[in-house]
Amino acid sequence: MNFRSWTIHNLIVALFGTLLLLGNAKGDASFDENYDVTWGNDHVLSLNQGREIRLLLDKYSGSGFTSKSFFGSGFFKMKIKLPANDSGGLVTSFYLYLNESGVHDELDFEFLGNRPGKPIELQTNVFTNGVGGREQRYHLWFDPTMDFHYYSILWNHYQIMFFVDDIPIRVFKKTLGVGYPDNAMQVVVSLWDGSDWATDGGRVKVDFNNGPFEAYFQDFNINGCVSPKRNIQCLSQDYWWNLKRYWILNSKQQRAYEHVKKTYMIYDYCKNALPTNLECH
Repeated sequence: MNFRSWTIHNLIVALFGTLLLLGNAKGDASFDENYDVTWGNDHVLSLNQGREIRLLLDKYSGSGFTSKSFFGSGFFKMKIKLPANDSGGLVTSFYLYLNESGVHDELDFEFLGNRPGKPIELQTNVFTNGVGGREQRYHLWFDPTMDFHYYSILWNHYQIMFFVDDIPIRVFKKTLGVGYPDNAMQVVVSLWDGSDWATDGGRVKVDFNNGPFEAYFQDFNINGCVSPKRNIQCLSQDYWWNLKRYWILNSKQQRAYEHVKKTYMIYDYCKNALPTNLECH
């Protein structure tokens, strides 16, 4: 085979490979493929042929949905647009969760509503073996009620990274002597009344005269290792999120992460909480 023939042959192989990848690429999953409504059924509306879900909160009920499967590791993301208007007392949540057989692990995004003119706070938290209290809170650099943004959690055996769009805002590393979530969890999403604590320590309550309140969600694909429990298979480097490059932040991510901590973090349990027996991360 001469050089010209070899080049054409390889171009054909490459083109075929690309077409094969495109043919096998997973499209946007509909809501029903990966999730079930778990409460407030009449407050959940499917839009765009299941590619978008609206959750509603009024004086009668909130609403929420949960993944059909449990996952032992993965990259979990959701596009979210938060309720507008006066959102004081509201909580919009996107998190990983296990609470059964005496085991409670949890990785949280919680959006804490506020009065008009005041910023919505984003709170993250990590529960391991039933122990939480690791809150960090941020003011976002955009209005999360105006458009959709991605909120993501990458969880492997070495670290947990929380992202807003592609910017890391929190890192929780597996460290000797510090609890780390090792059990398979479900993805949970909800909109609910957090009047007891969510805004100004519970002093601001939900004003249902400004409701009903609506939150919108997109992208129901899940990149996770399906498992009824944390197992060795979910640590395999056959899953891209377990590759060594995801054990630490790269230099660009590290700079962005330090900028977020310096500029937008407003509360850190390591600095602002009362004395505690929790190890700081």
